[in-house]
Amino acid sequence: MALTEYSVWDRTQRVFHWINFLAVLTLASIGIVIFAADALGIPDDPGMILLKTTHVYVGYVFALNLAWRLVWAFFGGPFSRWRALLPGGPDFARRLSQFCKGFIRGRAPFYLGHNPLARIFLSALVLLLVVQGITGLVLAGTDVYMPPLGSVMREWVAADTHDPSLVRPYAPESVDPDAYAEMRSFRSPIVRIHEYNFYLLIALIVVHIAAAVVSEFREGGAVISAMFTGRKVHEREPVDFQPNAESDVSHPRRPPAHAPGHH
Repeated sequence: MALTEYSVWDRTQRVFHWINFLAVLTLASIGIVIFAADALGIPDDPGMILLKTTHVYVGYVFALNLAWRLVWAFFGGPFSRWRALLPGGPDFARRLSQFCKGFIRGRAPFYLGHNPLARIFLSALVLLLVVQGITGLVLAGTDVYMPPLGSVMREWVAADTHDPSLVRPYAPESVDPDAYAEMRSFRSPIVRIHEYNFYLLIALIVVHIAAAVVSEFREGGAVISAMFTGRKVHEREPVDFQPNAESDVSHPRRPPAHAPGHH
């Protein structure tokens, strides 16, 4: 069987993917501990403060990594750009139907980049990541008074007898009770969005991992290893391969004759 190796994911795409994976895993783990803090007997000071501060610092890594990926979608590799991620374009509905029918039959069309169904799914995933990042940055200011809104929140809740810079988490003596209650009322719906969005995000991540594994076995193409190597291997020519459009695709190279599976 003649196999062809194609260059797909650029280095930035791959680095983003694994930083995002580790950041989300760490944030989810810390978040679950914070959620169960009372049951675990974790004290507010220093336990909860340390947990939430660590959560925020990891959140900064997550947010910066995500922001860079969104920017990279404007000028990155051909399969990293918005046009290769977002659903739509010429004949998208037809290609989506064709892919779904082929997948059910066990012979889905081979795509180098994201297939039509994956585009819909990944667009939803990116939206959830953005919502999680934005709400997390707001909560960083309302809970442990960290940037970007920490100083604004300190000004809001500081007691008349206290310098706002001296306001600390879980220090009720340093805040005005009425102002603090107003701030917490503002914070409450954002907490709910952050929490429910987290559940949706975890559900989509589980589906994403399951889909990658299923695609690896049903379609081949080294779907999982490609996120490490940047390259996919297949015996069929991808439907999104355009050898004459250099800006849109990478050029394939065939493995040497002695490579496994090359006859």
